[in-house]
Amino acid sequence: MTTPPPQGNPFAQGQPTAAPQAPVPPQGGYPQQPGQPGFPPQGAAPYAPVPPQPSGRKLSFKTIKNIVVVIAVVGVAIGGYLASRDDASTASVGACMHRGSTSDNDPDLEVVECSDAKAQYKVLAKIEGSYLTQTLASSKCEAEAKDFQYTYTESGDGKDFLLCLKDYKK
Repeated sequence: MTTPPPQGNPFAQGQPTAAPQAPVPPQGGYPQQPGQPGFPPQGAAPYAPVPPQPSGRKLSFKTIKNIVVVIAVVGVAIGGYLASRDDASTASVGACMHRGSTSDNDPDLEVVECSDAKAQYKVLAKIEGSYLTQTLASSKCEAEAKDFQYTYTESGDGKDFLLCLKDYKK
């Protein structure tokens, strides 16, 4: 039995090396397939190839959190818009209103269908502008709607207006 000759250190720099030997064909009768374990093909590097990077980008926790926050903010904005669609600012002449609060400072008027059992008032006039005193509001409603019974003023957000109301009789 003979031993193979020493092959030298391929990582040694500046040292004499033995002549490269051709790879020994595999034993067992099956030819080596490309990409199979064993000796690298002729001209290939003597180290393992780097696996390819995954093509899909993983979402980080920060990205997911930001997406959830944006969805929540949009949901609150849409909910606020939908909730405010039936308040006093959307009332028009002839609309019926319901008082949601017993407070005179904040009656929480909302628009309802006149056929609804909750309908309490009917809008006789809607006048744009700011009316700071009850006297000024009453005189303006008197000029616009003679048989009014109540005034409702709202100001702020650039939507100052006055509603002249009377009891709604079903």
